[in-house]
Amino acid sequence: MISSFKTGLKRRGILFAAAALVMAPWLSPMSAQAATVEEVKAKGKIVVGIQGDNAPWGFVNSSGVQDGFDADIAKLFAKELGVEVEFAPLAVANRIPALVTGKVDILFATMAMTEERAKSIQYSKPYAGNTISLYGPKDKKMIEIADLAGLEIGVPKSSSQDKAVTTAVGDTATVRRFDDDAASIQALLSGQVQAVGGNQFYLDRLEAASAGTYERKIDFLTTFNGVGTRLGEKDWNETVNAFLDKIMANGEHAKVYAKWMKVEVPKFPESIPNIPFTIN
Repeated sequence: MISSFKTGLKRRGILFAAAALVMAPWLSPMSAQAATVEEVKAKGKIVVGIQGDNAPWGFVNSSGVQDGFDADIAKLFAKELGVEVEFAPLAVANRIPALVTGKVDILFATMAMTEERAKSIQYSKPYAGNTISLYGPKDKKMIEIADLAGLEIGVPKSSSQDKAVTTAVGDTATVRRFDDDAASIQALLSGQVQAVGGNQFYLDRLEAASAGTYERKIDFLTTFNGVGTRLGEKDWNETVNAFLDKIMANGEHAKVYAKWMKVEVPKFPESIPNIPFTIN
């Protein structure tokens, strides 16, 4: 009797496993939600993942509207496709998960091009440059890495700042990770950390919060940002690259760059080791 009962359970378990395998593709969030370029055009709307707290790249302005460099470039892309744009503000660590699960169609989200990220997403050609530096109080000596001994340094977790600072300081200082740029900056202002790793616009934000208190201390590296699409989706990659070529040729990209970056467009690299810009 017990043997027969166990056999029945085993059979039911096999049948349940088989049914789960059959249903798995339909249960996958990516399969259910990820859209092709043509599907987005047919729907008439593109959902863009963007940062909501990182001026001037991406931020929500005083009117509650998504604004900034990436927002303007994304609006041009939506116009190119002939669709409306819907922005989905994302924390740094949520950008790639939102893309790969199909919650957003594309990322215009200050995506520094790194070899590690290139394993999870497809990058476009670079369309922006960004210098990562250490920022701290003017009255504290922070000229070289040795000066950071024993300090706590704030960074947005999973960001290019996180990687740059962690690599540079090693065991010299403690790296504390926060949800986003705003939280990292607030940690410095409130004294939770003694310095922060930030992009080239952090000083503007620190100056607005506490004029004359902070300065740029150490430059770590210059990174380049790319548009993020899902791995293997050649239609998105080709469409984005063609769009970038077009706006760089007709001057629209330079206008947006001048508006938000206040500097000349940098010379973008033709290639970056282990980070492909195109799908062959």
